[in-house]
Amino acid sequence: MKPTLYIVIPCYNEEKVLPITAPLFLEQLTSMQSDGLISPESKIMFVNDGSKDQTWSLIKQFAAENPAYIGISQSRNRGHQNAVLAGLMESKDKCDITISIDCDGQDDITVMTQMVQEYLSGSEVVYGVRNSRKTDTFFKRATAEGFYKFLNAMGAEVVFNHADYRLISAKVLKEFANFKEVNLFLRGMIPLVGFKSSSVYYARKERFAGETHYPLKKMIALAVDGITSLSVKPLRMISSLGFIMAIVSILGLVWAVVAKILGVAAVGWASIVAAICLLSSIQLICLGIIGEYIGKIYMEVKERPRYIISERTEDQK
Repeated sequence: MKPTLYIVIPCYNEEKVLPITAPLFLEQLTSMQSDGLISPESKIMFVNDGSKDQTWSLIKQFAAENPAYIGISQSRNRGHQNAVLAGLMESKDKCDITISIDCDGQDDITVMTQMVQEYLSGSEVVYGVRNSRKTDTFFKRATAEGFYKFLNAMGAEVVFNHADYRLISAKVLKEFANFKEVNLFLRGMIPLVGFKSSSVYYARKERFAGETHYPLKKMIALAVDGITSLSVKPLRMISSLGFIMAIVSILGLVWAVVAKILGVAAVGWASIVAAICLLSSIQLICLGIIGEYIGKIYMEVKERPRYIISERTEDQK
């Protein structure tokens, strides 16, 4: 029996690019149906993440013109990760597999065929991984690759050069639904579910239209979210740093006593001020890291909904 596929596409202020990429997604869906890989009941699900432009109007227009398109709209902007989650959770009981992908056209849409083939060969999760960053500037390439290396170094296990382009089976999604975190970092959470996985590789393209929604500032915020949501290594590093500074302080105290006895104690305040500033800075950094974790706990214990769907195109038919 052919699996039913739902392509989940988060959208935020994408009125410029959607008219270009929506037909491409439909063409790929139709191609896979013609090849006998997926069911004719497969759909393209757009998730409007509280867009302020005409994105939702376009999605409703697509859905009215072709039943292969469906859409859901969040009640407000909740961020990319929440939008992807909303689409996955809405799809898990309606299909056999999902593929999440951004709507900007940068990820190679044709790789979906390989993903489905990997699923048919036994993989429950298939990661779309970039094999090249030739289209990126040196700065973008360096920061992006540094992002993945830093995450792994901090204990957040992620697939290198993989973002949120992946196939997930309904079996995995039903288990993933038991993960109740409010602070989402999907590319680090999905591997935690387990099951057989594989990767397909592709070259990423330039964005078709519009502007990127992931500048350096958001990448840094995403890295912080990923590390603090998936790893306690920074807290252990603080403990290690405290232990090291304690040893240094003891050695400094011993040196001061010996220097006083020998009468060679240095006179001056510069070294004292420098030491105080250094220790104060370390303390503030440590408090900041601890505060980040406390903030995460604060958000988790409130158990607020991770997404709220205000409209569905299916309800308007």
